[in-house]
Amino acid sequence: MHVATLLASPVRADLDRVAVESLRDAWGGGEAQWLNPGIAAEFTVDRMPENRWEAWENLQALGYDLVVQKAEGRRKRMLLADMDSTMIGQECIDELADMAGVGPRVAEITARAMNGELDFEGALIERVGLLKGLPERVIGQVLKDRITFTPGGRELIATMKANGGYAALVSGGFTAFTEAVAAHLGFDENRANTLLAANGELTGDVARPILGRAAKVAALEEISARLGIGHDAVMAVGDGANDLGMLHLAGAGVALHAKPSVAAECDIRINHGDLTALLYIQGYSVNDFS
Repeated sequence: MHVATLLASPVRADLDRVAVESLRDAWGGGEAQWLNPGIAAEFTVDRMPENRWEAWENLQALGYDLVVQKAEGRRKRMLLADMDSTMIGQECIDELADMAGVGPRVAEITARAMNGELDFEGALIERVGLLKGLPERVIGQVLKDRITFTPGGRELIATMKANGGYAALVSGGFTAFTEAVAAHLGFDENRANTLLAANGELTGDVARPILGRAAKVAALEEISARLGIGHDAVMAVGDGANDLGMLHLAGAGVALHAKPSVAAECDIRINHGDLTALLYIQGYSVNDFS
């Protein structure tokens, strides 16, 4: 048994009943259940439809997301999340670079690295090097004035934790940001790289070893083993090439507003919804949110 979930942007809340029921009828599905009127609905199907991606493309054109997955085990016990452009709306290193006067150059490197065109570790070292001499206090300023949270993050974490889940933030960014973001959103733990500073200024280097793609996979393996759960009980979410390892290993790997090359490798692609979409695809209704 599989479940098909249709999702619209919570801002528009325009998920059309006709669209839901037309797909349900075409696939011979069960009765449509509305998880949140105008935003999320689901129905069961006996098997994975052969034209799933054709239907997905048609719905994308209407501004809707479609996720089809096995019904059994879709409610997960652990969330492993990327930070930059996933739990928050920015790339922290790009914001620091903008304050340092090297914004466009660093943003270009970031975009290429997240699209998988550059080696992540080398790209990080190059970008951090351009921050040399930036006052360390600027980090607090960026956190205060420039960082915005992706809608639905607190609800996602609180609801999963209220149902026995565990939440970990794993970033190729920096602990100076993950610690604040994790505390604000309610994560149980966070892992990231450490920016090095001396005499109140960034040195232009980062502590080794550098946390990248392999370290995110290791975090999934280590934390799930500690919790005594299988990889299939993990939901991972990210948007960049360095997230693909954990997205592939997790029971549910969610590409959230991801780079096209990243989304193409994932079965669960959220392009219109926000982070509450990760609750709807687990079968939670809006009335279940914490």
